Amino acid sequence: MEKALIAFAAAFAVGIAGFCTAWAQSRIGSAGAGSIAEKPETGVLIIVLEALPETIILFGFVIAIQIIGMAE
Repeated sequence: MEKALIAFAAAFAVGIAGFCTAWAQSRIGSAGAGSIAEKPETGVLIIVLEALPETIILFGFVIAIQIIGMAE
C-alpha cells in the first residue's frame, strides 16, 4: 500500500505540473499570436516567453524523483 501511495504522489506532482504548464502556455500562446499579428518584431520575445513555463514541468519531474528516492 505504501508503494502505491508513493507512486500516486509522484504521478500527482508530474500531473499537476503538466496541467499548469499547459495552461500557462495556452495563455501565452494566444496573447503572443495577437501580439505578433500587430507587431511582428515581437516574435522572438514571444518564443522566449513560450519556453519559460517548461521549467514548471521540469520542477515537477525533479520533485517526483525526490519523492520516489525518499521511499527507498
